[in-house]
Amino acid sequence: MLLKTNIPIKYTFGKIKFEIFFVTVYASLIAIEDKVFHFINISIPLSVPMVLGTVLSLLLAFKSNQAYDRWWEARIVWGAVVNDSRTLIRQMLCFTEAPYATEEVRVLIERFTNRQIAWCYSLGMSLRNRMDIDKIRKYLSDEELAFISKHDNIPNALLELHARDLRYALNEGWMNKFQQVEVDGTLTRLTDSMGKCERIKNTVFPVTYTLYTHFSLFFFVMLLPFALLEIFGFFEVLMVIAISSAFFLIEKMAIHLQDPFENKPTDTPVTAIASTIEINLKQMIEDVNIPEKIKPAENNYYVM
Repeated sequence: MLLKTNIPIKYTFGKIKFEIFFVTVYASLIAIEDKVFHFINISIPLSVPMVLGTVLSLLLAFKSNQAYDRWWEARIVWGAVVNDSRTLIRQMLCFTEAPYATEEVRVLIERFTNRQIAWCYSLGMSLRNRMDIDKIRKYLSDEELAFISKHDNIPNALLELHARDLRYALNEGWMNKFQQVEVDGTLTRLTDSMGKCERIKNTVFPVTYTLYTHFSLFFFVMLLPFALLEIFGFFEVLMVIAISSAFFLIEKMAIHLQDPFENKPTDTPVTAIASTIEINLKQMIEDVNIPEKIKPAENNYYVM
């Protein structure tokens, strides 16, 4: 996720450097041909690109809104993951109080907590197509690692282990059926959140809409120099670059926001959120090994 400050200009305009290079060369050639060679004498009324630019602005505005909705939905879902993770461990702590608070119960709660932390990290890695079991190995036992290694969907396998431990706690009499139903409801909400993230990840933003908008933008840029030549002369190159840069930046912004799990600076910060969850859960069970909160490195302008 991009932070509010210190976003370098190089990053911003680096996203459209090839488009700006094309526009600069194209507009310069048009200006040189018109003022020096006079092979082609084309003049377009300014109203033509103005109408096209107005239509293009509406298309880009719609695309930007839809892309932001996808990004914001992803952030809302991960907010729910934070809340439900805290709720899950709070329920396990409170539902297994005395007279059930034996050493075996304590081990169960600690196992639940570490597995939930592993679930949060694994969900983020899964959504970014960068699953690495070694990164969650320290939170799981050998038996749990052997179990999840047989599954393609690691987060789903971890939730199944949650459910098995919950059934074991019920059979041992550490919680009653009503408490078991409540905890199972929290697991269901976690499953819903996982499914929503997977839906956002796997639902492709309409390709035809993106292509049509992109082609219309380039058509607008190709018409623009002919409409500005008579007004600005050679300075039309600078005007074309400035106007086209604004349109290209809006288009790129929408493209990045529409896919919030692509391991880019504009992503939903799933790793940072998982780190916050780890700190909260370990503090709840009074663990002494509490990690520091993830912070952006020096001169970094985003958190992942």
